[in-house]
Amino acid sequence: MAIQLLAKPLVEKTKKQLEAKCKVLKEKDIIPKMQVIYIGDNKASRLYTRKKKKFCENFGAIVDIIHLPSETTEKEFLETINNINLDKTTHGCFIQLPVPTQLEHLDIGELISPQKDVDGFHAENLRHLMRNSNEELYFVPCTPGGIMALLSHYQIPVEGKNVVIVGRSMIVGKPLSLLMTNHNATVTVCHSKTNNLREITRSADIIVSAVGKPRYLDASYINNEKDQVVIDVGINHDQDGILCGDINFNEVEPLVYAITPVPGGVGPLTVLYLAQNLLQAAEKNI
Repeated sequence: MAIQLLAKPLVEKTKKQLEAKCKVLKEKDIIPKMQVIYIGDNKASRLYTRKKKKFCENFGAIVDIIHLPSETTEKEFLETINNINLDKTTHGCFIQLPVPTQLEHLDIGELISPQKDVDGFHAENLRHLMRNSNEELYFVPCTPGGIMALLSHYQIPVEGKNVVIVGRSMIVGKPLSLLMTNHNATVTVCHSKTNNLREITRSADIIVSAVGKPRYLDASYINNEKDQVVIDVGINHDQDGILCGDINFNEVEPLVYAITPVPGGVGPLTVLYLAQNLLQAAEKNI
């Protein structure tokens, strides 16, 4: 039976550290503050922003949710972001995706000041990631950062390992490949055009799936003669409406050394790392 890489122990441990850091900041009259922008009436966006707000406020930060109507114009949207960029009491900001059609042409990652870009998607932060700068100098993208923290917590080494990432998005696949490389892994990034995907994943020490397809990777992608670690980033619903990941958990779990479940695996770590980035941003004001 595989080790289940649960987020909860890491979240509980890190939350105490966040509370302690927040207390120190407040003693210096600095209250970590984040503003969250979401537009329209997307139910998932509403729930996700509220989850982030609740988590951060539980350790002492302030989180304001700015809910804009779906018909918000580009001018109104940019003015809202500019006001946040100029607000010295706000340390972090992120824009909850998706955005309405009339705003899709905008480079969302470039709109927020890099000093407040707690999502880690501004070009300046990504440039630091590419250069393998000290991680205290920039904001690591949240989901990749959470994955690395999870592996570290469970004492699963990355250095010298063969890592296969299935998915090349700017949110997970590409930044995670850089982060893994910075930690001395040998990384292969796969995608929908990759030939012989099963052969590639079967050669891996660590498999990360971020394809967004329910139970896409089954037992045929696994090599049960290796102690493989499987990280499932997917948050999907199958045809019966059941929440599931990219991995066919029931098939894969008996064949691997360790695996993240869905729910309870990577998901909570994205919020955790966002909170860490917020405190990092606030600490720069000391």
